[in-house]
Amino acid sequence: MLAEGRGKILFAVATGWCFSIGVRLTYPVLLPFLREAYGLDLTTAGFLLTALWLAYALGQLPGGILADRLGEGNILVASSLVSAVAVGVVAIANSAALVYLATACFGFGTALYGVARFTILSDVFPNNAGTAVGVTMAAGEVGNAALPLAAGAIATTLAWQFGFGLAAPVFLLVAGLLWAVVPGRTSGEGSAVDSLSLETVRYVAVQLRRREIVVVTAIQILTYCVWQAFTGFYPTYLIEIKGFSEGVATALFSAFFALGIVVQPATGRLYDEFGIRRSLPIVLGVMAVALVALPFLEGFWPVVAGTVLLSSILGYGTITLPYMTAAFPTDMQGTGVGFLRSTYMTIGAASPVLFGALAERGFFDEGYVVLAAFVVCAIALVRWLPGLSAAVSD
Repeated sequence: MLAEGRGKILFAVATGWCFSIGVRLTYPVLLPFLREAYGLDLTTAGFLLTALWLAYALGQLPGGILADRLGEGNILVASSLVSAVAVGVVAIANSAALVYLATACFGFGTALYGVARFTILSDVFPNNAGTAVGVTMAAGEVGNAALPLAAGAIATTLAWQFGFGLAAPVFLLVAGLLWAVVPGRTSGEGSAVDSLSLETVRYVAVQLRRREIVVVTAIQILTYCVWQAFTGFYPTYLIEIKGFSEGVATALFSAFFALGIVVQPATGRLYDEFGIRRSLPIVLGVMAVALVALPFLEGFWPVVAGTVLLSSILGYGTITLPYMTAAFPTDMQGTGVGFLRSTYMTIGAASPVLFGALAERGFFDEGYVVLAAFVVCAIALVRWLPGLSAAVSD
């Protein structure tokens, strides 16, 4: 699997994703500090998270099109450079408005990484895409576990701005690694979107209307709303509802993502071995049970056990995303996946502000029951998904 330089490519892509997602996930941990610094309530704090993830959502389609046209590796390098500049501005911003603007730019910059990494892994590891995606996403969980914890410690001992400021040079180093290791283009020279025409639009539209694409997108909308709302407010929930200190809440949040290091390669292997229809309902079922149970857990160790079960939230993507990528023809994978990611992420970006508004009105616990209902709806949709072999042959 790792012969002929593929191991280096996997390492570079995984490292870039580690920081791309890890720095984004420092926002929930630093949210209490940002609220204090700029006088934000829960609703406006949720809007900051929505700005981040909405920009990330809107950048998916341009990122996919550019990956198809300019080369996947080139786009990963560009993403890292844009992220370095944007996160640096967040660190030196002197007003809430500038923080919101720079945050949106950072979200858009990291969006360029989102699609290209999947198409690169699909190209380089055609027979083990689920496992490769699982390894890469597990590297992301290393970042999600370590970087928020580090940012929280830095914010407590120094200032929250340093947590963002130190990330800027790291992104520059990542850009250099990607430029040196990852080929500028991993797909074939031909692209369905080299030129925009009515024929191109029709070709893309036909692919997007296929049943497997429509159903997996609906599942992604539901589960992504859950992921966004949960990760956006879990530290705040632990502090304000469960009564934990900021340090304990940050540690549990980091532990949640650390568990993904195990969960995501495991669920990726499940997908490779058993396909989406047999593996996805198991993962989603655990998610639903954990979300319903969370409001009833009291005390440190019960919440720790609940956090372990909640880590299943991190596993669904290593099943749905390889399926989604492989369902598209190779000449438009970036564009197709980019369009779908923009669709479900744009809708999902509304969940933090809506969840925050619900929590503001005293319904924090009830919000998790609503999220569990979303997961149950996703489980019901799985039966409509054809197997991968059927999807590819259509």
